[in-house]
Amino acid sequence: MAEPLVKKDDDRDDEDYSPFMGIEKGAVLQEARVFNDPQLDARKCSQVITKLLYLLNQGETFTKIEATEVFFAVTKLFQSKDTGLRRMVYLMIKELSPSADEVIIVTSSLMKDMNSKTDMYRANAIRVLCRITDGTLLTQIERYLKQAIVDKNPVVASAALVSGIHLFQTNPEIVKRWSNEVQEAVQSRAALVQFHALALNHQIRQNDRLAVSKLVTSLTRGSVRSPLAQCLLIRYTSQVIRESGVNTQTGERPFFDFLEACLRHKAEMVIFEAARAITELSGVTSRELTPAITVLQLFLSSSKPVLRFAAVRTLNKVAMTHPLAVTNCNIDMESLISDQNRSIATLAITTLLKTGNESSVDRLMKQITNFMSDIADEFKIVVVEAIRSLCLKFPLKYRSLMNFLSNILREEGGFDYKKAIVDSIVILIRDIPEAKEGGLFHLCEFIEDCEFTYLSTQILHFLGNEGPKTSDPSKYIRYIYNRVILENATVRASAVSTLAKFGALVDSLKPRIFVLLRRCLYDSDDEVRDRATLYLNMLGGDGLVGETDKDVKEFLFGSLDVPLVNLETSLRNYEASEEPFDISTVPKEVKLQPHTEKKAPGKKPSGLGAPTSGPTSAVDAYEKVLLSIPEFSGFGELFKSSAPVELTEAETEYAVNVVKHIYDGHVVFQYNCTNTIPEQLLENVTVFVDASEAEEFSEVASKPLKTLPYDSPGQSFVAFEKPEGVPAVGKFSNLLKFIVKEVDSTTGEADEEGVEDEYQLEDLEVVAAEYMLKVGVSNFKHAWDNMGADCERVDEYGLGVRESLAEAVSAVINILGMQACEGTDVVPSNARSHTCLLSGVFIGNVKVLARISFGIDGPKQVAMKLAVRSEDQVVSDTIHEIVASG
Repeated sequence: MAEPLVKKDDDRDDEDYSPFMGIEKGAVLQEARVFNDPQLDARKCSQVITKLLYLLNQGETFTKIEATEVFFAVTKLFQSKDTGLRRMVYLMIKELSPSADEVIIVTSSLMKDMNSKTDMYRANAIRVLCRITDGTLLTQIERYLKQAIVDKNPVVASAALVSGIHLFQTNPEIVKRWSNEVQEAVQSRAALVQFHALALNHQIRQNDRLAVSKLVTSLTRGSVRSPLAQCLLIRYTSQVIRESGVNTQTGERPFFDFLEACLRHKAEMVIFEAARAITELSGVTSRELTPAITVLQLFLSSSKPVLRFAAVRTLNKVAMTHPLAVTNCNIDMESLISDQNRSIATLAITTLLKTGNESSVDRLMKQITNFMSDIADEFKIVVVEAIRSLCLKFPLKYRSLMNFLSNILREEGGFDYKKAIVDSIVILIRDIPEAKEGGLFHLCEFIEDCEFTYLSTQILHFLGNEGPKTSDPSKYIRYIYNRVILENATVRASAVSTLAKFGALVDSLKPRIFVLLRRCLYDSDDEVRDRATLYLNMLGGDGLVGETDKDVKEFLFGSLDVPLVNLETSLRNYEASEEPFDISTVPKEVKLQPHTEKKAPGKKPSGLGAPTSGPTSAVDAYEKVLLSIPEFSGFGELFKSSAPVELTEAETEYAVNVVKHIYDGHVVFQYNCTNTIPEQLLENVTVFVDASEAEEFSEVASKPLKTLPYDSPGQSFVAFEKPEGVPAVGKFSNLLKFIVKEVDSTTGEADEEGVEDEYQLEDLEVVAAEYMLKVGVSNFKHAWDNMGADCERVDEYGLGVRESLAEAVSAVINILGMQACEGTDVVPSNARSHTCLLSGVFIGNVKVLARISFGIDGPKQVAMKLAVRSEDQVVSDTIHEIVASG
């Protein structure tokens, strides 16, 4: 029955229309019966295959029976001579990915097409065969594939080469035998053939640096005609340059002349690829950059949007590391601010903000103001971050930049955009003292109409810390109290805390704050009333919180020195009694969830090394076990327990991991053992530890495991004495010794006689980070100032060559074992300098703070300035010694 003709409404002309709208798998499978008609309708069959391909690409799954029925029906279409239908059949077979027993059905037809006189059939048959075949069939058709690689028809040759690229992932040894044919194809005059041949040739040689270097050397002499292949060659040349480095005698890079020559190529894609490659070279100099920058500058005025975008994006990246090299392009980039393509305009603005000088700031701000309303939030965030960097670069221009941020803060925008602006204003207030008064006032104006609870509470928290330190704190009270009247319960509670901070620091405001807090006692929310009651008693001097002003300020402004997740767990476990809750009992170490690895069948996590349900349960369990062992009960308070360290491979007959328990003067190794052999019972299981490479340690006690049945974890312990309070380090060799008894599989009883056996375990190390607890602080600046400079030590260190600042930051954090604060462990990409803030508690319960400034130069040499403050000068010196020796 013919379907009625549907006339499109005039109102729907602009809507997207899909010819596949509303199709269902069941209906299409019914239509697929046309494949079985004696008289095939090629057009109708092609339409049905198109629908099937659409369903597959939309994620529709076919059952095994459905896929098999469709596959066998499609194979019948090989009898059709219609060229278009044959191409659809090839596509359908590739998408269905038939199983090994089904492949046989079409193999003969495909091999026949592979030797056909029709080039289109040959090319597609090669692609399909290589997609669905296995290694056995591949050896049978290898000869045909080699011939196809050097075929005169470029479509056939490209099909064979692309198939080789895919096959290399599964059958590399077979593809490597095609080297001669591939090398010959590299000299082809056909652009795509040369491109695919070069890609496959490099893939074959990629693990041999010398072979890749020879390939690049031979091709850079001018035998590559295809622009696509030339782009590939530029990338391979860049790889060789990176691995070779700079010639120490001449100061020149190998093949750099080739990259410079490519800047004069007639193809735009080759010119851009060469320019991009030069700008991304490590330690690139201004002289080397100049020709690439000149070419990119020409692209900025191109009539093609893609060239303008590529050029400005590359210059944007260069501006992060070599801003002076890009300044010559500023005039051209200013004209791109009004570009119709908003991506190009955004990149142009952010690049100008990175490269502009102090005199150009005001002009840029005027241009950006008109531009901001036309771009999406994601682009606006990029602009805001660039403006923040510019303000820190030119602090004297803070007024115009702060006013700009304030104006866009009042405009429409999503949460991420508004948060980026607020974060920028906060950073400017902290780093530019002159900006504090105006910045706080802008934030107060914003919270009057702020629709985001999180931002309101964060601004109030910041206002409570910084507002009382301004010349006229009273002008902020009205804004804060308005939040108590007009906002939701979460913001009201935060506003109450902020009022209390003003009352604690500004004596002249205390009577006014009392009046406002008393009004809060009648609030409808419990949290608001409770906070108001607490702060009234505290500020009124009732002694409920502290006896002195110092205690009050420490309560309001001090950082919480325990992880919130640990505090929450301790509060949940607290049982109401006459004994009040003691916050000092909350563990201070951040317990990370252990990484779950794939275990061998039958293996289970060993003993107390298994993942725990809460952050403190493992610590509590370890402490209970250790206290129950008389040999260890006199070691004092347990300072720290490490995460389990595996000492055996996943597939071995015995699974052993170790937990390191750190005391002030001792270290206890807890070996968690599991027997994975059902036919064996292990007795008298002992770990013999060789401490010859740990000179400061001496063994004082050992507790063997009496029996270790199959799949039943047990623990063996070895204790070492070390100098008290000293972060002693060393390497330990471990040998597992035991008596093996055979177990009768029917009765489950073990033999009376056993055989002594031993099993070598992996070595174990105790490093300096073991003696540091990861304890964060919520306000690092406040904690740093409170710690004082009495026990401070500052030194500079060279960290040598590093791939990036992120690698250097990660290495130092791992060496010290401290907690990164305020997200400073994350280093922005392409950053040339970075400051990392760390906190922790050193053995002996000594609080430690570290402020580390990193810098990286052209040759990737990293320098570091380390400032450490602690409660003990000896500990500050020890932290520096750890870094110096690490």
